[in-house]
Parts: sequence; C-alpha cells; structure tokens
Amino acid sequence: MRRTLLSLTMTLAIICMGFGVTYAQTDATPADGEPTETVSDETVSDSVKMAEEAAAAEKAEADAAAKAKEAAAMEASTDGDEDVAEEQSLHQAIKKKFIDGGPFFMSIVLICLILGLALSIERILYLNMASTNTSKLLDEVNSALQSGGVEAAKEVCRNTRGPVASIFYQGLDRADHGIEMVEKSVVSYGSVQMGLLEKGLSWISLFIALAPMLGFFGTVIGMIGAFDAIAAANNISPGIVASGIGVALITTVSGLLVAMVLQVFYNYIVAKVDSIVNEMEDASISLIDIMIKHNMTK
Repeated sequence: MRRTLLSLTMTLAIICMGFGVTYAQTDATPADGEPTETVSDETVSDSVKMAEEAAAAEKAEADAAAKAKEAAAMEASTDGDEDVAEEQSLHQAIKKKFIDGGPFFMSIVLICLILGLALSIERILYLNMASTNTSKLLDEVNSALQSGGVEAAKEVCRNTRGPVASIFYQGLDRADHGIEMVEKSVVSYGSVQMGLLEKGLSWISLFIALAPMLGFFGTVIGMIGAFDAIAAANNISPGIVASGIGVALITTVSGLLVAMVLQVFYNYIVAKVDSIVNEMEDASISLIDIMIKHNMTK
C-alpha cells in the first residue's frame, strides 16, 4: 500500500513538472526577441504514460501479493480443518462405523464380544486360582503321612486350594478300601475336576463361530439393499455400488475381529487347562506311589 501511494505521488510530481515547464517556456521570451520553443505534448504524454505504467505495475504487484496472502490463508484454513478431522476421537469413528453397519446386526456382534470376553476373563481367573505347586503339596502330604497318618494328610489337602488337592483328598479318604479303590477314586474325581476346568469353553467356541456368521449374514442383507438401490436408481453408478457394498462389509469385518479376539483367549484357556490336567495326572501317580510306600494297601 505504501509503495502504491509513493508511485502515485511520483506520477503527480512528474505531471506537475511537465505542465510547469510547458507554461514557463510558453510565456517566456528570449532577450533577442526570437520566439521560444515549447515543450511538445508528446513529451508530456510520454511522461504521463510512464507514470501510469509504473503505477499499474505497482498495483499489479500489490494485487499479486494480496492474492498470495489470501491463498496462504485458505491453505492454512484447509490444513486446520484436516487436523481437526484427523484429531477425531476413536470413539466417534467406531460409533460412526457401528451406525453405518446397521444397529441390529452390529448389536448382536457386540453382544457376542461382551459375553465371550466375560466368560474368557472368568475362566482365566479361575484357572489361575486353580494352579497349585504340586511338588510342594506332595512333600507336605508325604511328611503328614509320616508324622500323623492319613488324617493329617487329609487336613493338608483340605487347607490347600486347587483340583490337585481335591483329588488327593478323595484318594486319601478311601485309603482304607485298598489301593485299587484309591486309583478308581482318583481317576473318577480327576474327570470331574477336568469338567470343572473346561466349564464355559463350549460357549466361547460358540461365540467364535457365531460372530463371523452374523457378520456375513449382515453383509448379505446389506448387499441386497445395495442392489435394490441400484434397481431403483436404474443406473449402475460406481458411487451407489461402492457405498452400498462398503457399508455391507462393515458387519463382516466386525464379526471377524470379534472371532479373532475371542480365539486368542480360547487358545490360552485351552493351553492352561491342558497344563493343569497334566499336573493332575502326574501328581495322582505320585500320590499312589507315596501310599504304596507307606504300606496303605490291602
């Protein structure tokens, strides 16, 4: 702006100087009486044109600078909008996908996830509490049999938690009936404890299989809706097809994610159950050997 004002000032000064020179040379006469030469209109016109061109150049430069500032401001505003969009919370994104996928099928898939996670967490806590240091328990039972007999050993098992201690108690409780009865009792009660350890696994496996099927079912329903929209529009537009199929596939993705998460928990639980069952079998054999060692046979 300052440069534009300076240019206009210079232009006015040049014009004034041109008219001043013209006026002075027109009115003044030389000493010898000869007529004076006047400055031609072309000289003044050239000066005016040069001044106008300079002013036009300054104005164009100022306009270009203003446009550059405006473009920079618009770009900054666009970047700000993009940053706000990127900073959108994960909760809002999940909520949008949930609504796009269809509340009915997405709700059923979500229920499968919640119930499956609840059962998985309950099983993990139960199995961790069921874990027992079998070596320490066998040493305590052996010491109790040596010092106080069967009743002392049963008291040790009664005060110890876990399926191994329960199996030991059942075997010691039938020590008076002979070693064969003890073996049958240990095997039978071991099967009971194994059933308790595997409790709820069938439901988790059901949710693992059900979640993808519900997802595929929702996808099929969504595809039917997409084809109906195409038929109603009477136009196979890529926008219509892509939007309908994209929304329909959200349920499939959700079902697969739920199945994968629950499958990880399921495999961990199965591995934990197998580990405890192996400990039960080894400890049961060791208990029989200890009872034979102390001549508790008939």
